[in-house]
Amino acid sequence: MSAVPGGREPARAVPPHRSFGEEGARLSYGAYLRLPQVLAQQVPHSSAPDELLFITVHQVYELWFKLLLHELEAARDAMVGGELWRASHLLSRVHAVERVLVEQVDVLETMTPQDFMEFRAVLAPASGFQSVQFRELEFLSGAKDPAYLDRLRGASDAETTRLRRRLSEPTLWDAYLTALSQRGLSVSDDEIMESLLTVARDRGSHDDLWRLAEDLLTHDETAALWRMRHVQMVERQIGTKSGTGGSSGAPYLRGRALLHYFPLLWEMRSWL
Repeated sequence: MSAVPGGREPARAVPPHRSFGEEGARLSYGAYLRLPQVLAQQVPHSSAPDELLFITVHQVYELWFKLLLHELEAARDAMVGGELWRASHLLSRVHAVERVLVEQVDVLETMTPQDFMEFRAVLAPASGFQSVQFRELEFLSGAKDPAYLDRLRGASDAETTRLRRRLSEPTLWDAYLTALSQRGLSVSDDEIMESLLTVARDRGSHDDLWRLAEDLLTHDETAALWRMRHVQMVERQIGTKSGTGGSSGAPYLRGRALLHYFPLLWEMRSWL
């Protein structure tokens, strides 16, 4: 019977004659990470040498997206709960991951357009446009677009349900407004800018709110850097060809490159 509240056994010291690993759950590295299952998921649909590269990079992107969703949800909840320091800590991790997303494009660009054309035809109508997790990130960050659900091809019922939930749940901006209101600052439409300026001008009283706003803006900026880096890569690979999913390709992506999650934080600069 555990003497620790919550039912967990206290950590035991490792006897000096035994190594730390011998006290674990007898897991191997591969079993813990489920590597046989993970490494079985890269299945090319052609004999083109670079298709493995293409699949691997995009699967890694989806893993990063999963982590970003986890961290951004936690940051949102921390803001609502008044733990602004924790929200800033989690957002700093988000920034680090987003910088990796930008740099990861370099790996994909080692594939030449000729290499890509060897297998591009087998992708259609699959497209990055169909990434449900990426759209969840946009919705959670504040860029909600209900029309996307009507344009989404091939999504499962579970994925559609997730997207509808993201459309209805609070965003990062909603959480920041909650943090402002908890500090006694107005978040009404006609007074929100004045509240943001109060935070910016009175760092002595509101430095945690200011730093959190800067963290949100960095998330916005690094996400935009990835979108711009991505469109440049697409233009380098296929020029102005249409996307495999039916979009206009690079022109569509370039149109979204200037998207802002937190437009008021950008506009506030003009009033300082």
